[in-house]
Amino acid sequence: MATTFNLNTSTSRANPTPKPMKRLTVPGIRTRKVNGVTAEPIVMLTAYTARQAQLLDAHCDMLLVGDSLGQVIYGLPSTVPVTLEMMANHGAAVVRGSYHAAVVVDMPFGSYEGSPAQAFASASMLVKATGAAAVKLEGGAVMAETVAFLTERGIPVMGHVGLTPQAVNVLGGYAARGRSDAEADKIMADARALDAAGAFAIVIEGVIEPIAIATTKAVACPTIGIGASAQCDGQVLVTEDMLGMFERVPRFVKCYENIALTIAGAAATYAEEVRSRAFPGPDQTYQPK
Repeated sequence: MATTFNLNTSTSRANPTPKPMKRLTVPGIRTRKVNGVTAEPIVMLTAYTARQAQLLDAHCDMLLVGDSLGQVIYGLPSTVPVTLEMMANHGAAVVRGSYHAAVVVDMPFGSYEGSPAQAFASASMLVKATGAAAVKLEGGAVMAETVAFLTERGIPVMGHVGLTPQAVNVLGGYAARGRSDAEADKIMADARALDAAGAFAIVIEGVIEPIAIATTKAVACPTIGIGASAQCDGQVLVTEDMLGMFERVPRFVKCYENIALTIAGAAATYAEEVRSRAFPGPDQTYQPK
């Protein structure tokens, strides 16, 4: 499935729409890691809109519709208030805007932790509503049964260990994980449990580098680092963070552009031209024939 429905490119702002191509698949992503080695690291970025997906698609192996949209799009204080409906709406937009990358949708807090049956109901709703290739959920060994339950029923699952933002109230903040022996052992055990349960990939977030490297070596499926190590099998960042849209970003973010200044500058120029009546000019108005 290329899109959940076709865009009318003659009238839509979502133009130009690239020609459909064969979309990357979950099995294809999984088999990038051979005998513990991923020769070409996996590229993943977040996307929340159709246009953003179009711009990122050709450069990414996976697009993650992250529950980070709660903070990035909606201005919420954390990811905890995000709903299934939010994820479904944005997930469908990203699938419509992409043709190449495999799209993964986050399962929001409270939509899967209760039981494997609850998780299946939520995950199947997301997959049907969006056309996404897979879902992502947070948690380690405690979620292994759920991962196996979903995978056995045809829903691919990406795991997430280390710093898990949905558990920020339990963790007490966003500090790096794995500094104590007990915490390092738990991260490793969590990743192994998810791998054994059938997760096709695992995000390792906010974990000290030696533990991230050891965890990557300990599992057969690819690991996707964020604040972890370049030795993970791939990397993910929140797109708005790496584009410089926010003044405050996590320490592990590298800003590749400063789009915020560009937008603010353009808005300032527009405001000046409106106030001076320089805009609209002859090129932006309709005259009698």
